[in-house]
Amino acid sequence: MWSEILSRFDRFPAQQRVISLMLEYGFGISPNGRIRAGSIEISHTDAARAVGVDRRVVDTTVRNIMEDEHLREIFENMRSIPLLRDVAPLLNLAVIVIEPHDARDVGILGAVTGTIASYGLSIRQAVSDDPYLVDNPRLTIVTDPDVPPELIRDLKAIPAVKGLTIY
Repeated sequence: MWSEILSRFDRFPAQQRVISLMLEYGFGISPNGRIRAGSIEISHTDAARAVGVDRRVVDTTVRNIMEDEHLREIFENMRSIPLLRDVAPLLNLAVIVIEPHDARDVGILGAVTGTIASYGLSIRQAVSDDPYLVDNPRLTIVTDPDVPPELIRDLKAIPAVKGLTIY
């Protein structure tokens, strides 16, 4: 799906960088053609600076999205979410980051969350990087504190799990 979106900009690498930024951060486009995060507009100049292109590249990218009915519908409905990973310790929560062997495998999230639930821990947030957008996708789980050592052992035993970090 994401590769299909990016492929529409194959001839325009600078525009692909703008699209990648928008997908990575969940930036949408408002009906008036402005980049936004929720209801907050992001200047085309700031987006251009973030990916190292001229503002006119961002203008053209947004115009191309708005002119394509399918892309317009996707980006008008794009939403970003807050990632609790970095603030979890401040909230007295634990973070479990799973590195899969192959993030495209089926059932990784179910196996991990099922194992965590079997220990009676509440999952506050689960965020899985899209392997088509991120070079090294991870599954990030924010859960109750005090992760028992047995849970770590059981998570490592899941065949799809290559490694894990807990903090």
